[in-house]
Amino acid sequence: MQILVIEDDKRISDFLIQGLEENNHLVTLCLDAETVLENYMNIQFDLIICDIMLPAMDGIQLVQILRFKKIFTPILMLSALNSTQDKVTALDYGADDYITKPFHFDELLSRIKALTRRNQFRQQETVPNKLVFDELEIDLDQYKVLLDGEEIELSPREFKLLNYLVENMERTVTRIQILNAVWGITFDNHTNVVDVYISYLRNKIEKKRKFITTVKGVGYMFKA
Repeated sequence: MQILVIEDDKRISDFLIQGLEENNHLVTLCLDAETVLENYMNIQFDLIICDIMLPAMDGIQLVQILRFKKIFTPILMLSALNSTQDKVTALDYGADDYITKPFHFDELLSRIKALTRRNQFRQQETVPNKLVFDELEIDLDQYKVLLDGEEIELSPREFKLLNYLVENMERTVTRIQILNAVWGITFDNHTNVVDVYISYLRNKIEKKRKFITTVKGVGYMFKA
């Protein structure tokens, strides 16, 4: 199988790569979630093994993005966190299995076999288009945005703008790209309509923390 391993601890990644390759698997290693999003979104892997505690974006956030992007590859989470709530959170956000460090390699192989076997015989599941970023929850099926559990009112244009920023999460989008995607026509390059609507969004969703970053001279980026 082709397996993507996302792990920044060299000792563990070396252990995983050696064991998996000895069992005739092809392994690609990434040290962080950002590299996966930038370089490996279009590659069809048979399995993803992902650590939770990654340097910037954590493994749970990465899983949310992959599922939002309709990538249904089986995902096995690795973590030193062993509480029931940690496991429930990972599974709720789209992981298929969870194994706690330290682990025996034979157990890992057994989990891999079970996951791939299950994936071969099940129909592809529909994952709800729901993303959670701390206190902010975005439900793309029901066109709702909640802050601390309370629904906030967004205009259709504000929601479309937020949706576009989230679709391009951790990537800078220019004002022209936003205009074309959200308004559907090309405005004069000097219009400030994007800046105005970004301000509307910030006033509504950024009560506790900043989600939308201004990239000076370029555009905006939504950060998880």
